[in-house]
Amino acid sequence: MMSEEKRSWSGSRQVSSEELQERLETVRTLQENELEMYEIAKDKLTGEHYLHYSYLHRNLAGAPGAGAGGEEVFHQLLPLDSDDVLGILFSEQPYVYPQYWKRAFLRNGPEGQYVWFDPTYADAEAENEAFGRDLASRLAEFKRQGNVSEEAVKRFLEELEKGNGE
Repeated sequence: MMSEEKRSWSGSRQVSSEELQERLETVRTLQENELEMYEIAKDKLTGEHYLHYSYLHRNLAGAPGAGAGGEEVFHQLLPLDSDDVLGILFSEQPYVYPQYWKRAFLRNGPEGQYVWFDPTYADAEAENEAFGRDLASRLAEFKRQGNVSEEAVKRFLEELEKGNGE
């Protein structure tokens, strides 16, 4: 039972907000104003450190969805290794969201649960979109040339596989 209580959140798909509140303690507040806050927090049971970022989101009046015209506070927790903690505390290592949040982190979601979010999918998605645009452009150029013989199609496909497109 004790080992279950000391389980790292990195192996969980979801973490309840109640569990986070029970186990996290603030090590140092880094920045705080009326709209956002950054702090280094520590899991009291595992000793793991997190960069805690919270921000106030103001819903526009008349916007669709629940809470229109109200305010919500969102929380995100980026796991930190020892070097990150020391770098942020003593070496002015940058930590601002989203520029420096390049690995999976916990963010609060519906029904009081925190879920893991991996921001790297956006980079892969952008690469895939660029590849798709390039492919569409090359195909349009091939069609514009008007030679759709079997040999021309074969050459075109071989060029695509090589990646040179010339």
